[in-house]
Amino acid sequence: MSGPERSEFLVIGGGIGGLTAALALARAGRPVRVLERAARFGEIGAGLQVAPNASRVLDRLGVLPDVVRDAFFPSRLVLGDAMTGEPITVLETADAFLERFGHRYFVTHRADLHRAIQTACEESGLVELLPSKHVVRVEPREGGALAACADGTEYETAALVAADGLRSTTRDMLIDDGAPVDSGYVAYRGTVPVEALAGHGGLRVPDGMVIWAGPGLHLVQYPVRRGELVNQVATFDTRRYPSEEDIGSQVDRVFERTCAAVAHGVGLMDHSRRWPMVDRAPAGGWTSGRITLVGDAAHPMLQYLAQGACQAIEDSVVLADSVTAHPGDVDAAFAAYEALRFPRTSRVQTTAQMWGDILHVDGVSAMMRSALLSPRAGDDFDIVDWLYGYDPTSVARERQLTR
Repeated sequence: MSGPERSEFLVIGGGIGGLTAALALARAGRPVRVLERAARFGEIGAGLQVAPNASRVLDRLGVLPDVVRDAFFPSRLVLGDAMTGEPITVLETADAFLERFGHRYFVTHRADLHRAIQTACEESGLVELLPSKHVVRVEPREGGALAACADGTEYETAALVAADGLRSTTRDMLIDDGAPVDSGYVAYRGTVPVEALAGHGGLRVPDGMVIWAGPGLHLVQYPVRRGELVNQVATFDTRRYPSEEDIGSQVDRVFERTCAAVAHGVGLMDHSRRWPMVDRAPAGGWTSGRITLVGDAAHPMLQYLAQGACQAIEDSVVLADSVTAHPGDVDAAFAAYEALRFPRTSRVQTTAQMWGDILHVDGVSAMMRSALLSPRAGDDFDIVDWLYGYDPTSVARERQLTR
């Protein structure tokens, strides 16, 4: 019987984070093997928001033109009152935004983004994609690591990158912080034809991405696929709105007091499946020797900043640049990668939690939120400079120059 197959870099997980890490390493000239648990590579889900901090990476990796082919570029991001239907504050994302950040904010279908990155991996000649490989065990080895799969196959590698998601078994081996934290909120997701919203005046902000915020609830709406579909995400706090009936009826009951446009949008959604909103507190220790984590395996976050995929995309080039900056020393490269990424991702994680609290306030707190946010100008980008202005494509090189 032959021994384990050997590779220079091994990535566990073929989602957006895993494939982007593989592509970034390939662009740096490193051969990579990717193990994916599912029978085929692909993404489930619907819409995905991509901010300039991630667009810079996709541009550098050469996939941005393919990613945006069917994307929608909103001209504004709107925070609205779910109860009254009135806007609270607006962030303009057209010309001034482009001038400030170098890239537009866009929304796309998650599968479209994944497909573009997968195609680039396949065409690179350096990435081997292996589906139906459920990794059940990871072991550190002298000079690398080993991944054992449920089908009995084993893979040795000089450097292992785990992109195996929120419930990463690799993370459990590195960081003893227990199970992910349940926020109490759940989300219902899906797309509907834009015509389906016509019953209550259509999509209220057809050129924008809107968060309709209410007490312990919110609805996100934005067009995808050239504006033909509308992605919707309805979220509410199960502690404030406990279930007294079947799941479908519960959703309608939670949103029955919202304005007509919001209630109508929620009523069009599939109520049969929902996702709990979970994350973890920031925790270091992603790296141990020649094993490291990326994406949700390293820094799972709540969705309120729409940065989960964006932060995984940022990880990819910082990882690849750290490998390039430490030739022949994977241990040092992985340690440098975590040192660069941990402060950044920790801030995004904690800020996402804070924005969740701000979105869902009620009563006097909601009045104060409106009073504070309503006066700001739509082209005042100071509030997002730290997030969208960050350039992960240069951070590792800048750190290298200042060592």
